[in-house]
Parts: sequence; structure tokens; C-alpha cells
Amino acid sequence: MTNSKLLFLFFFFLIHFVTIPSRADLPGTWELLVADAGIASMHTAVTHFNTVVLLDRTDIGPSRKRLPSHHCRNDPNDPVLKKDCYAHSVLLDLKTNSIRPLVILTDTWCSSGQFLPDGTLLHTGGDLDGFRKFRKFTPCESSSSVCDWEELQDIQLSQGRWYATNQILPNGEIIIVGGRAASSVEFFPPRKGGAVEFPFLTEAADRQYDNLYPYVHLLPNGHLFIFANNKAVMYDFTANKVIKDYPTLDGGPRNYPSAGSSAMLALTEDYSSATIVICGGAQFGAYLQRSTDTPAHGSCGRIEATGENPVWEMEDMPFARIMGDMVMLPTGEILIINGAQAGTQGFEMASNPCLNPVLYRPNEPLGLRFMTLNPGTVPRMYHSTANLLPDGRILLAGSNPHFFYKFATEFPTELRIEAFSPEYLSADRANLRPVLVESPEKLKYGEDFGVAVTVELPVVGIVEVNLASAPFSTHSFSQGQRLVKLKVTSAIPDDAGKYRIGCTAPPDGRVAPPGYYMVFAVNQGVPSVARWVQLVV
Repeated sequence: MTNSKLLFLFFFFLIHFVTIPSRADLPGTWELLVADAGIASMHTAVTHFNTVVLLDRTDIGPSRKRLPSHHCRNDPNDPVLKKDCYAHSVLLDLKTNSIRPLVILTDTWCSSGQFLPDGTLLHTGGDLDGFRKFRKFTPCESSSSVCDWEELQDIQLSQGRWYATNQILPNGEIIIVGGRAASSVEFFPPRKGGAVEFPFLTEAADRQYDNLYPYVHLLPNGHLFIFANNKAVMYDFTANKVIKDYPTLDGGPRNYPSAGSSAMLALTEDYSSATIVICGGAQFGAYLQRSTDTPAHGSCGRIEATGENPVWEMEDMPFARIMGDMVMLPTGEILIINGAQAGTQGFEMASNPCLNPVLYRPNEPLGLRFMTLNPGTVPRMYHSTANLLPDGRILLAGSNPHFFYKFATEFPTELRIEAFSPEYLSADRANLRPVLVESPEKLKYGEDFGVAVTVELPVVGIVEVNLASAPFSTHSFSQGQRLVKLKVTSAIPDDAGKYRIGCTAPPDGRVAPPGYYMVFAVNQGVPSVARWVQLVV
């Protein structure tokens, strides 16, 4: 047989017998929610009224959304607009996908946030006139136009906080950790004495910082897991004492500006164990050299933070990635989405957007935990966000790799808001999707309570009831993110066609700090639309 005939048969075989996965073959679907939000969201948070707060900088010049009449911001020190009549924060109504402008006065560039126990969003720091500011957003019904930003005048941060991280504590206080030139922690409400020095952050610094936006996770033992650069400690914030040094994580720096991400796995069973996962990051030096094409890292480290002698277990993602967001799904799996495959964080310092989300399945064996999902079409790189919605979708917003808004360029300022639906929302699983028809509005710690669900197909096995927090998403890390799987009884059918499930609330604030949570019923890996519950002391 001639070479040409062999070549023909080879290509015939490829075309007719080898299935090459297409976009349609990969799990997950995308949809455009808002074609033009008016702003590029650098910070995003979902409220218990099913609205979404989106925030940008205030010194960025004109946005695409005007403020209402007589609401202009007058700032003689603003380098771009002394009289600024443009919105830099908006509120998205998830029912209608409508956008309402909000008024923010001081600069929120690279700030931090966390929800208080009453559902108010506390927002801290920023740049310039926002460096030491506390702000609050008290959410309201989506039909109301009353709620807006409030700049607190009677108190301020003890130290300026730029690139800091917030975490709610078991008693409902907020700890504010780090920031540029701030190797300290402080609290809200402010404590007497102000900021407390935290030398670990200085020890974790390098020539390009890499200790900014530290990864902070509240462990179920009441201490904090704090990671910066490639180092981690267990921190007793009450005694201001490091009580454990963890091994160094291989693979280079992971925090801003090297742009990895982190999540704590779902807390379950007796809640005594907590496992942290950290994925991706830029190579050291990419930020200093302003290298846009230096390949990112694709490694992930996983550690049982509460273990007696914890070590990092290493594995690789399907894609190298910087600026990826790790979103805890109602099932306990993690979605890794957004980001780029080369460069680093910073203005116009990354390339090769990573359009494929990846699903991390923590209960699978090492080497089988990652699943590649259906790619999007919108690059979301520097200053983009990802948040879990009550209906189980993931909200994607932002991406502005430029100092100002810039649209005629390869990676333009992104004003579109999208939603990604994981495979559990696919049509072929609709008959497994439970409807949560009864659940309490408030819960006390350790309380036994019941929920009721309806399901199209008969229930087989245990229906999980899981609490998901509403974190503050910014710079590839969701501050305050956690998922708690409740202790439940078997689903028992009643005469009304409902299944009744007995549940026990988390035992204390170390497992789940007080505040509002999304309650999901999960049947065979398919979550319901969540209902909100307030966990109170």
C-alpha cells in the first residue's frame, strides 16, 4: 500500500472514528445576564435580599452609569474628575437583572469586606481618601431604592488597609488582616488599643510583596489559618499568638500579586477537621519584570489544617492559572473559574486568558479530582469576580486590566455580567432537583429543626442540607467563604407529597459564625434553589 493511501486511511479514521470533545460535549452552560452593567466590578457580594452589590474604584474617571440627579461626588483631590456624576457601585436585582446606581464617596480600590451578623455588608479600606474608612451597605428589598452606601464618620481604621482580608469571627466580630505596609490585624467593632502587630506578615513578604490579600480561613477549632506568599500559620487571634507553623507550600508565591486562590473544603461530620486547598499562581519575578508571557503555575496544594502533623498534598490542574476564583458549590465541590495562563496580577500584566472552568471534586482520588468544563467566551482576568447565587449558578462580573476604562484593546474593560450553570443544573437532572418548600428563617446553635422538600422522582439515599455563606469576592479570593454540611436524618415522605428531613444546626460560631446563610437541599448531587436563614447566638 502506498504512503498516500496510508495517509488517506489515517485521516479517514480520525474524522469518522475519533471523537474530539467540542464545547457542547463539556459540562456547564453560559448565559448573559446584563449586557452593560455600567461599571466593571472589582468587588462583588450577594445579599440575603437576592441582590448583588458590585463595586469599582472611585478615581477611575467616567463609568458607563450615571448617578441620579444631585448625587454627584465632589472631590477636589480626584486626579481625573473633581465633580464626578458617574456611578462606581451598582446594585443588581437577580429577579429582573436590572441595575441601580449606588453612591460611594471614598476610594475603594483594592479594599476588603465581610457581612455582619445582621446582614449588613461591612466594607473597609482602599486607597487615598478610602485608606482608613469603614463603610456599610444595609441591604433592602429589591423593589426599594432606599438602601445605599453609608460612610462611617465617627470611627476609622487604626491603620490604613489596602489589599487586606476580612473574616467574620465566632462572636460576630470582624478581623481585618494585613494590607500594604500593614503587618497587623484589627477588629470591627474597633477594640481599645487599635491595631495589633502580626509579624508573620512581615516574615512572609518578599521584594514584590506577595503577602497581600492573605488567605484567611476560620477553622472549627476557633483559630485562623492564615496563608501569605508560600507560608502558613495557625493564629490564635485572642492571644495574638502563632500556635502552629505549617510546612512551606512548593510552587512559588500564591498571594497578590502572584494571584493564586484558596478555599476551605466543606465542614462535615463532627466538624473537627478542616482542609485547605490553594491553587495556581505566578512565577516569582513576573511582577517585578512586568512579564506578561511568563507561564503561570498549575499546581495545587491541599492540607488538613487541623491535623496533628499536616503536610501538603500536591496535584496539578488541567490548566496553569493565575487570577482564578475558587467558588464553593452547594455540593461541596469547588469551581475554579476566570483568570489567565501567563503573566501576573497588575495592570496589563497578563495574557492567554483561561476560558475553561475546572471542577475540583475533593472526594475523588488524587489524580482524578479535576474535570474540565465548557469554556466561556469572555476573558475575565485582573479585577474580575465570581460568586455563588441562591439558584446554584455562578455570577461572573468585572475584568479591567487597565488603570482607566479602556474598550478598544485586546482585553477591554468588561461591563457584561454572566452566569455559569454547573452540570447539576442541566435539563437531564431536573427531575432530581429538590424544591425546598419549608425551612426556618432563624436558627440557634445546636437547634434541631426540620425542612421539607418536594422532588419529581422518588428520593433515594440521603438528601443533604447545607449552609453556604455569602462571601466578599475580590482579587481571586472569596473572603469569608464556607460551606457547612448539617447533620440530617433520612428524608421521610408525608401524606402531602413532601419529604421531611430532620436537621441539626451548627454547634457554635467556630463552625459557622453568626449571620445569613443560603440553605440548600442537595439530592444526588443536585441542589435546590436556596432559602436564606439567619444563624443567631
